[in-house]
Order: sequence, then C-alpha cells, then structure tokens
Amino acid sequence: MSVVVSPRRSIRFTAWTLTGGSVLAAAAFAWPFFVGAVPADAQVAVPIVAFALIPALIVGLVLTLDREMYTAKTVALLGVLSAVGAAVRIAGAGVGGVEAVFVLLILAGRVYGARFGFLLGLLTIAVSSLLWGGFGPWTPFQMFACGWVGAGAGLLPRWSITTVQRWRIRCEIALLAGYGVVASYLFGLAMNLWFWPFAVGSGSGISYEAAADPGQNLASFALYSLVTSTLTWDTVRAITTVVGIVLIGPAVLAALRRARLGPRR
Repeated sequence: MSVVVSPRRSIRFTAWTLTGGSVLAAAAFAWPFFVGAVPADAQVAVPIVAFALIPALIVGLVLTLDREMYTAKTVALLGVLSAVGAAVRIAGAGVGGVEAVFVLLILAGRVYGARFGFLLGLLTIAVSSLLWGGFGPWTPFQMFACGWVGAGAGLLPRWSITTVQRWRIRCEIALLAGYGVVASYLFGLAMNLWFWPFAVGSGSGISYEAAADPGQNLASFALYSLVTSTLTWDTVRAITTVVGIVLIGPAVLAALRRARLGPRR
C-alpha cells in the first residue's frame, strides 16, 4: 500500500530541512566563537569539524530537498541558469568585489522561490569552481553563502499593489536592490568569519584569540571585516548588485516569469 504525502506537508518538511541545515551551517561559519566553549583537549578539532560539516550539509540538503524540485523543467532551468551564473562569475573573476552573479541569484530566487534560489546558488559556485579550477576549502562555504543569497530573495515579502503596473515594478526593483545591498554585506561577513583566525597573525587589534571571550573576538572580527572588506570589496559588490538589478531587473524578471515553473519553490 502506497503512502501519499500531501504537497503542503512536503513543503513544510523541505522548509524545516532547509532551516535546520542552515542553522548548522551558520554554526560552522561561526566556529571561532565556539572554540572557547569546548574542553581544551578538543579545541583543535573544532575547525576540522566545521570544515567537514559544510560539504556534508550540502550533500544532505541536495538529496533531501523536495522531490518536486527534480522535474525535467526544473532541472533544465537550474542547468541553464547555473551555466549562465558560472559564466558571469568567471567573467568577473579578479575584479575586486564585483559579484554580478548576485543579480541572477536574487532575480531567480525572487521568481522561483527559496528552494530554487538555494540550489541555484550551490550549483553556480560548484560549476564555476569546476570550470575555473578554483576549488578549495573556501568553496563549500561560498556555495552555502550564495545559496542563502538566492534563498533569501525567495523569502522576501510579496504585496498587492493596486496602482499602475510601472509603480508595482518599481517597488519590486527597489525591494530587490535593497536586499542586494544587505546580502552583499552579509555575504562578506560570512565569508570573512570562517577563515579570519588564519588570516591575521596574533598580537594585533584584529587578531583572533582562542582564549579570549566571545565579546572581545567579536569586536576584533568586526574591525577586521571593516578594514579588509566592508569598506572595499563588499561595498563594490553592493554597488554592482544594485546597478545590475536596476538596469536589467525588470526585463529579467519578466523573462523568468514567462518560463515560470508553477508554484514558487
């Protein structure tokens, strides 16, 4: 006897799976703040566990996300958009802070939903890293962080605007551009956090100290991020994302909606 799982229950299960996986991944990103909370003889293992957790979570989430995501049309769209995103990312490689791929992730996540946006972020980084030869310990972290960027766009609120169409489009573009700014800076913070302890030697005002309390390390990390990326790379990324969304957002949103999968995923 077969068991039929309702679509609503399946969606709830997928949402909980994605949320739980993201919480665990966030803990892996923030491993420097957890070192002091474990016994001294186990502290060395904390970063190793964090680095192993991210790729394991990626595999688990990809395998457990809603089976409805694996339709032929969804796979085709994921493949095409991942290839486009990979090409955009490779073309912009080496230009400090430019992440034009964020434009694609945000627009596709907005149209097709959080699950699609999350998978698109994972696949875009995986394909571009494979083609570009850029695989390293940072790759799984980039995959998760870009997955969050795409998923977050799919979770943005929707509203009914009764005014003319052009004002509805302008409001949506403004929302996505604002989200792009926030996502750009949060992406930079997340990517800084996991490798910060290895990036700076000891003894400076921005150094990581395993024996320090979390508040002291948080202040050091904030200063490190401010001087190394927030004022430079992350700001360029935010500007690039806003300009891209404003310039091509309306046309790309219209094109993606013409190829809509059905209900947002």
